[in-house]
Amino acid sequence: MADADTVLSLSDARLTLDGNAGPVEILRGVTLDVARGETLGLVGPSGSGKSSLLMVMGGLERATGGTVTALGHDLTALSEDALARFRRSHMGVVFQSFHLIPTMTALENVATPLELAGHADAFDRAAAELSAMGLGARMDHYPSELSGGEQQRVALARAAAPRPDILLADEPTGNLDGTTGQAIMDLLFGLNARSGATLVLVTHAPDLAARCSRTIRLEDGRLTRRAEAAE
Repeated sequence: MADADTVLSLSDARLTLDGNAGPVEILRGVTLDVARGETLGLVGPSGSGKSSLLMVMGGLERATGGTVTALGHDLTALSEDALARFRRSHMGVVFQSFHLIPTMTALENVATPLELAGHADAFDRAAAELSAMGLGARMDHYPSELSGGEQQRVALARAAAPRPDILLADEPTGNLDGTTGQAIMDLLFGLNARSGATLVLVTHAPDLAARCSRTIRLEDGRLTRRAEAAE
């Protein structure tokens, strides 16, 4: 049973998608609570459902069975518009691919979602977040003028600038070299420590999973290890 400190709660969450050969069960009944301020690692083999679980947690993919609750809101019952507003106000998402808008500068990529959310200080907040990511001198550069690590920093600044309650990260270092990836993860865990945002991280890397306060393992769409504190 979720309590007041639970920010994400899944009860028998299922996801079935239509495939070429018929329905495909991606998630097969996941029950999980995630506490406020927790750092949770999602691990497991490729194709086990980790990324799909993260998408369901963020309302980016609607569960086809069970319930998914975030900050007391049943994501399975919200309209698409309500889901988008909820994510904009309460969630930050970082993907393996950076998903930056190529015709916008780094500053514009971070500020535009804030403007759309009605923040009058969008550009000031975006500039402050980019500076915190070490990109103070790169704000006016376009994505094509930035390295992979710099682009991921922009993506991380965009996720962090709304000061979300929940940060979801899907293999955020997957396209980066080891040193750059380590720097990105330091920033991501630093955000958790600084703001108290709950962090859910999908990763194949054991060293990154070990930094989380808890890890869970998925295989074939099911949890096989419910809760394991990091060593």
